[in-house]
Amino acid sequence: MLLPRHSALLCGQFGVFSRRVVAVVIRRRCSAPEVVFRGKINTRDTQQQQQRHTESRVMLSNVEIKAKVSDPTLFAEKAAKLSQSEGTIIGQHDTFFNCRHGRLKLRDFMNEAGQLIFYERPDTDGPKLSRYSISPTSDPSSLRAVLSDALGVKGEVRKERRLFLIGQTRVHLDTVEGLGNYMELEVVMRPEQTVEDGQKVAEDLMVKLGVSKESLVMGAYMDLILKGH
Repeated sequence: MLLPRHSALLCGQFGVFSRRVVAVVIRRRCSAPEVVFRGKINTRDTQQQQQRHTESRVMLSNVEIKAKVSDPTLFAEKAAKLSQSEGTIIGQHDTFFNCRHGRLKLRDFMNEAGQLIFYERPDTDGPKLSRYSISPTSDPSSLRAVLSDALGVKGEVRKERRLFLIGQTRVHLDTVEGLGNYMELEVVMRPEQTVEDGQKVAEDLMVKLGVSKESLVMGAYMDLILKGH
């Protein structure tokens, strides 16, 4: 007997926690392989499989901050010193598709790998609680063509990202075509941490990296491009 594949996405709720431009992203990816049973079903094995499936659905969260960078060279020097690395260069081409609810984008890493990403978040100032669903693809070009025909393209964002890892935080220095230089902090939350803990980590890094509150921005790069920034 062939049991069907199970997958689930645990939805987050939107909330506001402070006046700062901070995005809290809730991501969840889970999948379970197909299991074939021959003969009698072992109840104990089934329970263990269900337990492993439940554990694979643990919710992951990020606290995010985005800001404009006036001196990318100085920022890179500070990030390199804190991370003790020169960072990793990543090319990204994001295509946003028309979507009735939330946002749907295809991220092409320009190396025959990509991600199809759906997310929802409120377009408001301050902290944002978002929910994410991500699916990898090994053929982003073909997928882009299909989705373009089916949904239509809303817009595109091309950027070169320099990634630094500082503790539990992913630090992005982005050069965005048509916009300029920006930085993003993604604090990868631990299970025992609260949103306030993540905000504290992000705010401490802002100080160390020389990021002022006045430089903080709201919205995605696609929003800024559509607004003509």
